[in-house]
Amino acid sequence: MINEFAPERLMAEASARAAGLQDFGPGNFREGLAVLAEALEHEARLSVAGRAMLREKLLAQLVNRLVVEDHCTRYPQILEQPIDDPLVIVGLPRTGTTLLQRTLAVDPQFSKAMWWETRYPAPLPGEDPACPEARILKARAEVASMVEFLPQLLAIHPLDAEQADEEFMLMEHSFLCAMDSYVNVPSYTAWLDRQDQTQVYQYLKRCLQFLQWQQGLRGVAPGRRWLLKSPQHLHTLELLFKVFPGAQVILTHREPASTIPSLASFIHTLWQLYSDHADAEAVGEQWNRRMARAMRHAMAVRETLPEGRVLDIHFEDTVGQPLAVVERIYQFAGLQLSATARDAIVRWLADNGRDKRASHQYSPERFGLSEAILQRDYAEYRSRHLRANA
Repeated sequence: MINEFAPERLMAEASARAAGLQDFGPGNFREGLAVLAEALEHEARLSVAGRAMLREKLLAQLVNRLVVEDHCTRYPQILEQPIDDPLVIVGLPRTGTTLLQRTLAVDPQFSKAMWWETRYPAPLPGEDPACPEARILKARAEVASMVEFLPQLLAIHPLDAEQADEEFMLMEHSFLCAMDSYVNVPSYTAWLDRQDQTQVYQYLKRCLQFLQWQQGLRGVAPGRRWLLKSPQHLHTLELLFKVFPGAQVILTHREPASTIPSLASFIHTLWQLYSDHADAEAVGEQWNRRMARAMRHAMAVRETLPEGRVLDIHFEDTVGQPLAVVERIYQFAGLQLSATARDAIVRWLADNGRDKRASHQYSPERFGLSEAILQRDYAEYRSRHLRANA
């Protein structure tokens, strides 16, 4: 049987779509794609629709790599774009990271990527990099389709093609990132845990430089700092600082009993996009284990960092006194909060409160999670960072 995800097949199709381009750019992405291909074919239990969607996703990422590299070759100034000191929001999922990012993104002092830019960072065939309307329309349609198929998504994550969002989909282009967010591929996950993921961050920087260059073509002035956000960085926090030496991290905190079951519900919802056999308990076991390990790793890395690199923010403060939190962040980042930006933030918060979305309903037990398990796996984190244990 022919593996539809075989790297050679995907790369040949991507090249044909990209008018014969052949250079996929730096990094050993082929090995990751090969391991993923085997796992998708033999472990993921993809539905017919899921197989088609995921194959298209991988193809699009390969096409993006070709187009990105072609532009970097033709316009060497892209790789001269300075991106060394992003402000990065990191924390367990469901700790207010999206709310913080979108609140701060109102201020033009920050460069940021919208969802459509992370999903479609490269111009489509025949599209002018300065005029991305086709990509925006495609992203809007994709978001609408996802919400129509799984309307509960909006209660879990405020998905919006034209709002600032995390850089996770850019990192995926290395094929050395958590593709198990979408499907159950345990052999790929186990392989991934053994890899040096430096190239993930090197390629992320390349993508951000490409986006910044395109934003300049559209007349968007670069901000003083890039504003990034992803829980993924917990796994590899030292690499974030290695590739972005001036980075500062906002580390968000919340009781794991309120975050991990919610994360499991979100991942299970994503798995259902691609498989009719999404195992809720498998999601709970895998993602609780991975996030507990990621948090332990992040805490260990933090011990090695000098003062001024990490700011702790608690979820209760983010939702209860957001302006005070914003002021702390600006002071930490060495930025001025102008009256204009403050007013814009106040308006954004009024228009985008959590009460504007449906509540997220889930049961921890459905995912094989219990208070005893979460107490065990996050004991050190609770002791160090949660106020009830201070």
